[in-house]
Amino acid sequence: MNAHFQSFVNLIRNPLRFRYFLLQKLPAAFFVGLRIVHLDAQKCIVKVQYNWFTKNPFKSMYFAVEAMAAELSTGLIVFGQTYQRQPKISMLVSKMEASFFKKAIGKIIFTCEDGLAIQNAIQKAITDKEGQTITCVSEGHNEAGELVARFQFTWTVKEKN
Repeated sequence: MNAHFQSFVNLIRNPLRFRYFLLQKLPAAFFVGLRIVHLDAQKCIVKVQYNWFTKNPFKSMYFAVEAMAAELSTGLIVFGQTYQRQPKISMLVSKMEASFFKKAIGKIIFTCEDGLAIQNAIQKAITDKEGQTITCVSEGHNEAGELVARFQFTWTVKEKN
């Protein structure tokens, strides 16, 4: 794990700093109560709880809340790999696809394990001086371990001019 990513992880692992980071950078994620369960260079796990604030009229979690948690599980790895990096790297979601399998009720855990592919795409963007895309998968499981939703986020990374 590179020193910049480790610095980012240390920042994010502190619950107060993470909440401040969300409030400052992702206020909607702050208000729905997203929590990091695990973060390293290879994998990120984000938890979201079904409650009054995250519900929809169908007595399940609003799909946008699920998307937010899934995106954060991919985005924290990308952000960590670009954090304080020289040369600077820009990151942007260029596409999202989602499939839903069960009602999201209770605690939902979203996991992304695409850290190595993300590292490779960023390194290629620096080496080739061209933007790269990487599609990251985040799967959400309920407390029984059942697959609730699968999201695919296509990230574009490129060296800033």
